[in-house]
Amino acid sequence: MDHRLKKEKQFSYIYRKGKRSNSKFFTLFSVESKYDNYLIGFAISKKIGKANKRNKLKRRLKEIIRLNNLPKNFNNYVLMAKPGAAELEFNDLIKEVKYLFEK
Repeated sequence: MDHRLKKEKQFSYIYRKGKRSNSKFFTLFSVESKYDNYLIGFAISKKIGKANKRNKLKRRLKEIIRLNNLPKNFNNYVLMAKPGAAELEFNDLIKEVKYLFEK
């Protein structure tokens, strides 16, 4: 099953209706899903860095979520990165993302 949000309409719905959790380097938006699975999208702006930095951050975030089975409930999520997130070490990224999903 592919757990990615793809359409801009889905992202904007979650931004409008979602609950927001913040940490120093990320913001997590969540909305209850109609279905028995979760969808997650990553919003990483050009302020983070050039394309290779943004793609590396996305790959790392996807792997963290896959390894830790993070979404425990059936919600749709958008994980938005703030400037400075790409410079974090992998273990610090894990701590930040786990903290947001536990909130």
